[in-house]
Amino acid sequence: MQWEAVDDRSANATLEDSAFSLTLLFRFDDASLIDSFRAEARGGIVGKVMVQAPWEGRFSNYQTRGGMLVPFAGEVAWMRPEGRKTFFKGAVTQLSHEFAP
Repeated sequence: MQWEAVDDRSANATLEDSAFSLTLLFRFDDASLIDSFRAEARGGIVGKVMVQAPWEGRFSNYQTRGGMLVPFAGEVAWMRPEGRKTFFKGAVTQLSHEFAP
């Protein structure tokens, strides 16, 4: 993954896997935590047609777990000409993790 600063509160992250490349714009809040991310073109089915549209995710309700700040709420939505269309909204209800050796 490669990061490139856009301004004081946002950065582009580019992920590459073989021939596939995706760039997301991450925005950060006053505490430097991820507030949102956005892809300018993401394919989605509208009726029976694949349409490219901006896609945005938001994170909130950060809580400290195991010494890490973790967003416990999030949602993603399509930015359609007719307005924001939420695709997924969720909340963490249980969390466990282990660090790799």
